[in-house]
Amino acid sequence: MGVGENTGTTAEEATAVAAEEVTTLAADTVVYPIAPGYRVNVRRGPGTQYGIVRTLPYGMSVPVYCQKPGEWVSGPYGTSNLWDNIANGQFVADAYVKTGSDGYIAPRCD
Repeated sequence: MGVGENTGTTAEEATAVAAEEVTTLAADTVVYPIAPGYRVNVRRGPGTQYGIVRTLPYGMSVPVYCQKPGEWVSGPYGTSNLWDNIANGQFVADAYVKTGSDGYIAPRCD
């Protein structure tokens, strides 16, 4: 499965899962939506050579704690080598996250 391929989760299932995951975040945490119609692979590092930790459901929004350069990826929001850290050891390609910017919107990961 590619970085952000479509799969068979219903919108209702995705909404339920997304709502459940978002509510576990701190009240002041900003989240950014994943591109509509995509289930995005979450990886252990900033590139497709890293293992898949999980796959985000349709309609998911994610926090971006820091960003790190890595493999170049083309997606619905352009082509970028930025990868967004959404949890400890979990990265998604920024080209699939609607951050409103082509550059950094969070600190660079160490």
